[in-house]
Amino acid sequence: MKYEVDVHCHTIASGHAYSTVVENAREAANKGLKMIAITDHGPAMEEGINRYYFGNMVVIPRQIDGVYILRGIEANILDNKGTLDLSERYLKKLDIVLAGLHSGCFSGESVEENTRAVIEAMKNPYVDIIVHPGNPEFPLNIDKFVEAALEYNVHIEINNSSFTVSRRGSKENCILIAKKAASISAKVCLGSDAHICFDVGNFDEAQEIIKEAGISEENILNTTTEKVVEFLKSKGRDVVPGYKTSTKF
Repeated sequence: MKYEVDVHCHTIASGHAYSTVVENAREAANKGLKMIAITDHGPAMEEGINRYYFGNMVVIPRQIDGVYILRGIEANILDNKGTLDLSERYLKKLDIVLAGLHSGCFSGESVEENTRAVIEAMKNPYVDIIVHPGNPEFPLNIDKFVEAALEYNVHIEINNSSFTVSRRGSKENCILIAKKAASISAKVCLGSDAHICFDVGNFDEAQEIIKEAGISEENILNTTTEKVVEFLKSKGRDVVPGYKTSTKF
C-alpha cells in the first residue's frame, strides 16, 4: 500500500529529536511523500517547548522541496477530564492536533481512568488523532476507546515507533485495537513518530498490523493528501485555501 502523508514527525524543537523541519521535508521528498505534519511535543513534556513556538508556526513555509507542511502538535493529555497542555488560543491556529498519554504528563493508574482521559480528549473539537494508544504503560478499554473514536470523528494512530524504538510491548494491544477498528470501520492512520529525518515515512512495522487486522484502505487516512485535507475540512480547518481534490501541490 502506498502512503503520501506522514502525520507524525518531530524536530529538534522537541528536545529529544535530531532533525530540522527542512531536513524532514527533504527526506520526505526523497521518499516520494507529498505531505508531512510537524508535530512537536506540547509544553508539558519534560523538555518543555514554549507555547509561543506553536503560535509562531505560521512562519514555516507551506511547501519545502515540493512537500506540503502541516503545522501541528503532539499534545499531552493531562488528566481524566481530557485537558490538553495547549490552550484553544493556540490549538485553533494549527492545522492538525495529535494527542496522547505520556509518562511525566499523565498519572492515570487504571484502565478506567486512562480510557476516560482519552475519550474526554477526543471530545475536544481540535483533536484529530490519538497517538500510540497501544502503549502498555496506559492500557485502555479497547472497545470503548475505538467506539468513541468513531463517534467523535477522531483517527486512531498505528505508531510505527512503538514497534521499533519506543513503548516496547505495544504490539499485542495495537493488534487488538486495529482489529476492533476494522470490525466497526473506525478510521486509522499510520504515523512514523520520526525523531530523525531518516524515519520520516517509515511505516514498515505498522503496515503489518494493518494487514493482520484487515483494515481497508478506505479507512486509512494517510494514503492520499486528498483524504487528509478532506478530513481536516470535516473538522473545520481549511489547511489549503481553495484546495480541490484535483489540485496538485
